[in-house]
Amino acid sequence: MDSDFCPLAAIATTPNSARMLLPLTRSMGATLWVPSTVNCDGAQVYSGSLKEHLTAIWSEYRGFIFALSTGAVVRLIAPLLNDKSLDPAVVIVDPTGKFIISLCSGHQGGADLLTSLIATELNATPILTGASTSLNLPAIDMLGRPFSWQKGSGDWTRVSAVIARGEAVEVIQEAGSTLWQQHLPSNHPFSFGFRDPLSLYSPKARVWISPTLRHFAPDGEIPKVQWHPRVLWVGIGCSRGTSKNLIQQSIEQTCQRFHLATVAIAGVVSVDLKADEVGLVEFCQALKIPFLTYTVEMLKDIPVPNPSTIVEEEVGTPSVAEAAAILAGEYLLVPKQIFKDETGWVTVAIAQAEKEYIKTIGTLYLVGTGPGSLEQMTPAAKRAVIEADVVIGYKLYLELIEPLKRPGQIIESYLITQERERATRAIELAQWGLKVAVVSSGDCGIYGMAGLVLESLQQEGWDGLVPAIEVFPGISALQAAAARLGAPLMHDFCAVSLSDLLTPWPVIEKRLEAVAGADFVIALYNPRSQNRREPLEKACQILLKYRDQNTPVGIIKAAYRQEEEIILTNLGQMLDTPIDMLTTVIIGNQSTRRHQQWLITPRGYLQQEAKAN
Repeated sequence: MDSDFCPLAAIATTPNSARMLLPLTRSMGATLWVPSTVNCDGAQVYSGSLKEHLTAIWSEYRGFIFALSTGAVVRLIAPLLNDKSLDPAVVIVDPTGKFIISLCSGHQGGADLLTSLIATELNATPILTGASTSLNLPAIDMLGRPFSWQKGSGDWTRVSAVIARGEAVEVIQEAGSTLWQQHLPSNHPFSFGFRDPLSLYSPKARVWISPTLRHFAPDGEIPKVQWHPRVLWVGIGCSRGTSKNLIQQSIEQTCQRFHLATVAIAGVVSVDLKADEVGLVEFCQALKIPFLTYTVEMLKDIPVPNPSTIVEEEVGTPSVAEAAAILAGEYLLVPKQIFKDETGWVTVAIAQAEKEYIKTIGTLYLVGTGPGSLEQMTPAAKRAVIEADVVIGYKLYLELIEPLKRPGQIIESYLITQERERATRAIELAQWGLKVAVVSSGDCGIYGMAGLVLESLQQEGWDGLVPAIEVFPGISALQAAAARLGAPLMHDFCAVSLSDLLTPWPVIEKRLEAVAGADFVIALYNPRSQNRREPLEKACQILLKYRDQNTPVGIIKAAYRQEEEIILTNLGQMLDTPIDMLTTVIIGNQSTRRHQQWLITPRGYLQQEAKAN
């Protein structure tokens, strides 16, 4: 479950609603509350009225799930609501579990996302009434959250209303990722960059995305809002023992003088001699920002506008603040400023980075989507796709999970042969700090992307922790094919890919000889493509050396998809059947038999009973 909702509470007042919510709360890590009149193992019991109990726990949770009528919930929470930027997410599950309603704090509280996740878990219909959702647009007050942008001042309600009406909105983005721009629907209302003041274009709202702090007049001509990407790196030099207060005042005064937002600060940088400087460490801890240091050797060769011979004599580099800021942020915005008080002196320089700092640890979700039908995809895998900031995959696989996508998600599709590019891109974005879902059909760990992603991370010296990894298994192609055939995999079986793009044919041939001789039931992956027909013919020849030509064979194309085809044949006639890359071929062993439209490979139970009798 996304940590944005934790801790999470669920409220049930009847035995039926408690039974419905209990599995959900277990899978989502939520606390289920019930009155003393309801007996439910695993639930917490409250005494007195629900109104009193809800008042007592309201501030303890970031989200609430109610199995009550909408009217009852509205009356319960109305006195507790304060501000949409602070209120917890409130979601209602109808008594039948068929509809999930996002009631309160849909955007900033995350109720819309929570509703979608619960609907996935219960196989229900999510009810999302926000205007941005209906327009397939990211909510303007949530736009920068994946990138750790900080919300600035502005009239967020009026700007949101302009977007909801589909009126023109001018976006002036001076910093931060533009990925969000590249994944908007074609009919979005945004225009980007400054416009000729003499043009007829007349925006009804404006959005600034910049480290610059702007002051908007409350009665301005059009409503405006501002996001502040965390792109500012503050270089600091200071005397030993300088107080935290002087460091803080120096940074705040510098930002104020140069009209920079302090919330746009990504972190503080200095020379490694200052790694244990108490004032610096305390300041960064208070703001929960990183404190990075560089060696003298790294700093001394950085060209700076204001080198100091005194600093060079004492430290070994002509610059600390400016050089460190440039190393971290590249482009120097503010040359060094000097501040003093009775505790010491501080030099401050500020540089701007091309890419914003994301404070969260990135996560790679390696997701198996199953055979292609959403009904065959696990709830956990669906949740991973819904939660992800970015979804990466082969175009066809992304189309199959289209209903799971949500407004504002970054969707990147690649050709079927671009597995390496997919893995590299996913790792890059996760290392930056985003939640990235890499989708594979079937099971991601069986001829899927999981192995390539992990192997690539290992090659880069991955520490096993950052980015974090979660693997979500899916129904593999051989499982889906077997299910459509009956029970052909009831005894020992194996899978062999006939693609020689990554595995030399002699190796594949050796494996085919081994498993054919060992009488395994065999599932063939990647059996034939337009330009690769010989491998399947050679495989058939090898198998016929060990198995009768009447050995049952099941050929399944696009299992569980609309274009599904199922053909039962035998080893001798297998090559007469149309077979392509979307086909899985299951070849029986010596005991596999066909009955009507089904294939059965006996496990041995009936034979054991016959011997016993």
